[in-house]
Amino acid sequence: MKKQMKSGLVAVALLFAGAVSAQSSDIVDVAISSKDHTTLVAAVKAADLVTTLKSKGPFTVFAPTNSAFDKLPKGTVENLLKPENKADLAKLLTYHVVAGNLKASDVLAAIKAGNGKAVVKTVQGENLTATLENGKVVLTDAKGGKATVVATDLAASNGVVHVIDTVVMP
Repeated sequence: MKKQMKSGLVAVALLFAGAVSAQSSDIVDVAISSKDHTTLVAAVKAADLVTTLKSKGPFTVFAPTNSAFDKLPKGTVENLLKPENKADLAKLLTYHVVAGNLKASDVLAAIKAGNGKAVVKTVQGENLTATLENGKVVLTDAKGGKATVVATDLAASNGVVHVIDTVVMP
């Protein structure tokens, strides 16, 4: 009985340690830990947004995958990463960020309350529109482009990350 109780306590301690560790990772750390977001991490560094995205927040980040960046016209990413294009890159990246901690359930509730759509203002200043299509949340950008949310609620100490399959454009 004592042995079972001791192993149970060890298991609880390990689970708690894992939860604390996950919550101590900020949005940048969450992106860095993902092999699917190396382009995003490079862009955040090039735009000097690391300090901002490591700050208290909270932020909701719609994080495009590497394959989302690959959908852009050839040479776009390389051009944006040039020092002289830092302002344009920052504008693009902050269009993927919303102030506040919007979990998937919050987005779905907002879509329902908005009769099928929810409009959110990005940190960049323009809007993204969230809707449901075939049971999935889809973001429509200022140019009419669409990105599907493919993973949700990646918790960070200063917000939440949702993974999208396309780069949204201001």
